[in-house]
Amino acid sequence: MDAPPRRMRVAIAGASGFVGRALIEAVASDHDVVALTRSAEGRPGAGSVAWRGCDLFNLREAEEAVRGCDAAFYLVHSMMPSTRLAQGAFEDMDLLCADNLARAARTAKLRHIIYLGGLVPARSQEPLSRHLESRLEVEQTLAAHGVPVTTLRAGMVVGAGGSSFQMMTRLVRRLPLMLGPRWTRSRSQSIALTDIIALLRYALDHPELSGHAYDVGCPDVVSYAEMLVLTGAALGKRTRVVTLPITTPRLSLLWISLVAGAPSELVRPLIESLRHDMVASDGLVLQARAGREGMSLRAAIDEAVKGQAAQDRSGRPAAPTRSAPPRGHAQSLARSVQRLPCPPGRDAAWVAAEYVRWLPRFMRPFLRVDVDAAGTCRFFAWPVRRPLLVLAFAAERSAPDRQLFYVTGGLLVRGVAEAAVPARARARLEFRSVLGDACVLAAVHDFAPRLPWRVYAVTQALVHLLVMKRFGGHLGKLSRRPAAAPT
Repeated sequence: MDAPPRRMRVAIAGASGFVGRALIEAVASDHDVVALTRSAEGRPGAGSVAWRGCDLFNLREAEEAVRGCDAAFYLVHSMMPSTRLAQGAFEDMDLLCADNLARAARTAKLRHIIYLGGLVPARSQEPLSRHLESRLEVEQTLAAHGVPVTTLRAGMVVGAGGSSFQMMTRLVRRLPLMLGPRWTRSRSQSIALTDIIALLRYALDHPELSGHAYDVGCPDVVSYAEMLVLTGAALGKRTRVVTLPITTPRLSLLWISLVAGAPSELVRPLIESLRHDMVASDGLVLQARAGREGMSLRAAIDEAVKGQAAQDRSGRPAAPTRSAPPRGHAQSLARSVQRLPCPPGRDAAWVAAEYVRWLPRFMRPFLRVDVDAAGTCRFFAWPVRRPLLVLAFAAERSAPDRQLFYVTGGLLVRGVAEAAVPARARARLEFRSVLGDACVLAAVHDFAPRLPWRVYAVTQALVHLLVMKRFGGHLGKLSRRPAAAPT
């Protein structure tokens, strides 16, 4: 007979999502829960649940959030913008957040991370979509800093409050007849919210499962067209889907965004993934071990429809129907995350130093960079005498695989007092090695421009993108050269 698990303190990153909320209820009965969300305002803790505001783009905040915890669930997706201006692909945003959580878990000496990822289609000549490739990168990154990781790979989680399920119900309610593109015939294997919560909880109680990824799903494999028909039946509607022999990602994006009212930032990556068959491939071995075969898809949809109706009656906020601007201080900030190639044998420290060497050459004769003994960089533009930007090297927060610079002044940035920025969330530039040093993320965080926003967006912000693109090209050329001895 198994001994009862000891009471732990468990962090849940992504706690405000519908899976996170359900997981809190399931875990809080036996463990202390630290629920992490971007803003904990209006979420008072109760009993064994404590809410903590945590910006996962900020390593220091991630470290503070998981301090004292024993394990963590990672349920985060970064498809929606977190600042007024967010430059960069969602997969790079996801990668950075996962790397911060993994580094924080190492610092806090967590014993276990449980990650809810996505099913991986059978490998073929067709490359994976960006969304699915990103799920694999996050899986790899969470395990990159030494904390054991258990991954549950799932298709669509069918449950009340889920954005994907709400998109389906809105389509069915508004369109009794749908002319669908070829992807509506792709096969999928979803899972009920009740089942995924039970399996996540099982993984928490069995850390010996770590180091592996497990496919999970319901017993039924159906097409997306069949899923829409089943959803219509659960809503008391007769739904018909006619599949056309065409693939129209842009038209699909427009169709779903307009009819379902979903933000394009959320829909676009999902549409790209629908061309794949999303089916479990490992025989659902974790479910067999846990003794949980899984609810049928029809039962899962029925349960989700009833749960959604109960939520609607209670007035609980629904999933986002359009892209809403960030709130609070984030309304005045910019973020940029760019993925750069890393030459073989190099690391983030070398890339940061190369950037300081390369930039004046690229911008000559208009720009020069002065670097003092402490590593502080001052960027000057001819003929202005005052620096455009001052970057102070944060030696105590840097390592060979992560170089951090705080933006401490300059004509192009608003002053700290004027922007009322907390010390731990100062504007900063960082270079960090990821994916086994295969690439480097160059990221600007919490930058408050001095220029008016409309001017900034079409001048300084675009110049930064151009510079990073050209620097990436420079690193790419160096990557193709024979490796040289480190200097």
